[in-house]
Amino acid sequence: MGGCVGFETCPAIPSTRIKNIKRDMIQKQFTPKRTVCKVQFQIPAEWAEKSVAIAGDFNDWNTESDFLQKEEAGWSGVVRLKPEQEYRFKYFVDGERWENDDAADAYVMNEFGTDDSLVKIGN
Repeated sequence: MGGCVGFETCPAIPSTRIKNIKRDMIQKQFTPKRTVCKVQFQIPAEWAEKSVAIAGDFNDWNTESDFLQKEEAGWSGVVRLKPEQEYRFKYFVDGERWENDDAADAYVMNEFGTDDSLVKIGN
């Protein structure tokens, strides 16, 4: 796994209203040459009060580098990932608890006996 392309908070993928619609929590958009997939991660506002970090294979599980931004309807951020890979990830909420994404492509057991969310990037 791995192959981080980078993290950005940008309007590359139009924001949608974040409600309890699971399929809208993760949106994928390829660049024109399909060398990068911009993945927008969104969670509802009520999940966090202060901060939401996204950590996973793409950033070596660093909880200090990639944060979602608070918006009116929830928390949102874009991660640029390489195609044809799968990435484990979780949200680190308010600096104290881990949460999975309700709209993950799959869930896989980790070495701690809990599940990690999985996002699959096609080609």
